[in-house]
Amino acid sequence: MPRHHVPASAETCAWGYFDATREPVLTVDSGATVVIDTVSGGPAALPEGDFHIPPEIHEIHERCDRSTPGHILTGPVAVRGARPGRVLEVRILDVSLRQDWGYNVIRPLSGTLPYDFEEMRLIHIPLDAARGTARLPWGLELPLNPFFGVMGVAPPKGWGRISSIQPHDHAGNIDNKELVAGTTLYLPVFNDGALFSCGDGHGAQGDGEVCVTAIETALQGTFQLIARDDLGFTYPRAETPTHHITMGMAPDLDRCAEMALRDMIVLLGEVAGLSRYDAYTLCSLAGDLRITQTVNGCKGVHMMMAKHLLG
Repeated sequence: MPRHHVPASAETCAWGYFDATREPVLTVDSGATVVIDTVSGGPAALPEGDFHIPPEIHEIHERCDRSTPGHILTGPVAVRGARPGRVLEVRILDVSLRQDWGYNVIRPLSGTLPYDFEEMRLIHIPLDAARGTARLPWGLELPLNPFFGVMGVAPPKGWGRISSIQPHDHAGNIDNKELVAGTTLYLPVFNDGALFSCGDGHGAQGDGEVCVTAIETALQGTFQLIARDDLGFTYPRAETPTHHITMGMAPDLDRCAEMALRDMIVLLGEVAGLSRYDAYTLCSLAGDLRITQTVNGCKGVHMMMAKHLLG
């Protein structure tokens, strides 16, 4: 299959939104490999000093419509054969840094503790790709684990233009740190071509992303996009080499946990042939419910189940 490249530019980026009426910047056959460049942050996030800044970010800042609050997304990419009611398989083949810095912001009235921090703080964090580390201001070297906070397809047309901040059925800003290179994301399709976009590059993030931002940075992702007509689930799922992952996104964490658990019970029936009662028991004995993020309006919980337990 051919290998395609989508650079980040004012023509290929949407600032802040998903919209099913946005024309694809590229159309590929199912199974194609697509390399996608992303950038992150507004003008205020750019550092001074001897850092590499992707040159296209200035044009994006100047020319892209910024009427919807959210992330700078590259795409969408349409996949031939992806149809509503089917699933897009997104194999994340590689994720690499495009710059030698990231940033982190604390904003008053936002985050998991919205009233505890009264002053905004922006810090720039040097990134060492060769060593795979980030150096925090107080001297700590933190291992890098890059992934895209936002990966998603276009939502149903009836939703209109929606902010990239809140994750929903189309995925989007799920902020799941498990989705690094070598993992796979499965997305329900709502429009012909699926219309896949990504952005919100993270150098590292903890479960929760509690202050609203991770190490925000520019990434390049290499994806294999496959239209699946043999899968019919209607909510995002994922898998790592060792685990199945189900998800729940909603304003209430209890609701998120219920959604992820119910979908894992269904998945265990599909994959291992377990009854609902046996699947519920196994989830209680061996499934791990984890808080994905607590800061995006629609919060997130994901459940992980080890594959080796399923035969």
